Amino acid sequence: MNRVLITAGASGVGRAMADAFHRDGWQIWIADMDGVALEAAPATWRRSKVDVSDEVAVNALFDDVLEHWGGVDALCANAGIAGPTAAIEDIKLQDWQACVAVNLEGAFLAAKYAAPMMKAQGAGAIVVTSSTAGQYGYPYRAPYAAAKWAVIGLTKTLAMELGPFGVRANVICPGAVEGPRMEGVLAREAEAKGMTRDAVYDGYASGTAMGSFVEGRDVAEMAVFLSSDKARLVSGQVIAVDGFTVNPDPKV
Repeated sequence: MNRVLITAGASGVGRAMADAFHRDGWQIWIADMDGVALEAAPATWRRSKVDVSDEVAVNALFDDVLEHWGGVDALCANAGIAGPTAAIEDIKLQDWQACVAVNLEGAFLAAKYAAPMMKAQGAGAIVVTSSTAGQYGYPYRAPYAAAKWAVIGLTKTLAMELGPFGVRANVICPGAVEGPRMEGVLAREAEAKGMTRDAVYDGYASGTAMGSFVEGRDVAEMAVFLSSDKARLVSGQVIAVDGFTVNPDPKV
């Protein structure tokens, strides 16, 4: 049975990923900061409370994975935070650093400790969650966009570096995903732009060809595909699951 480790796997997109892998017959290990959400996961799943920006904690997580599983077949480096929503001159350095620490350094650390296991196996798949903000940029979201651009460069490099060992690495770029995190973004962006929440929401939706937000399951099914043998020669790719963003900053 295949084994997948999902960071930020206890809720949101990460939980949708875990559910999708579970349906596909994988063994599941979720890592998250939310202890309550971890406890709510199925009893058959392994779980760890981990800050992905803490190298000591991430190292310990992968030590546990090696001890209990002997390796890992897929890593979904999914952990991320929205960061501040503000004009560039109003962003505090510590808020920038906190956003980059989770979104970029968290993915780096997960890949750093997964890679030796996968290289030893001669196989593996790494799926990193970026964002359409990592393809186009977004006003008032500088730290988030910068980190999400950076994980694309990281993942393409992983694909080149690990490919000779049979390990693939790909990026998923979700568009605006329905859920509590996006609601926070909508509220902060509405305040920054002097707009209503509904106007910002409609702007995001109308900026896509399909006129729609994304659901977690849309991203999850792509993660399962990219981790499977069906995608055995898919590596170094950046795949948007966004309904096709045609206008990343619609004016409404």
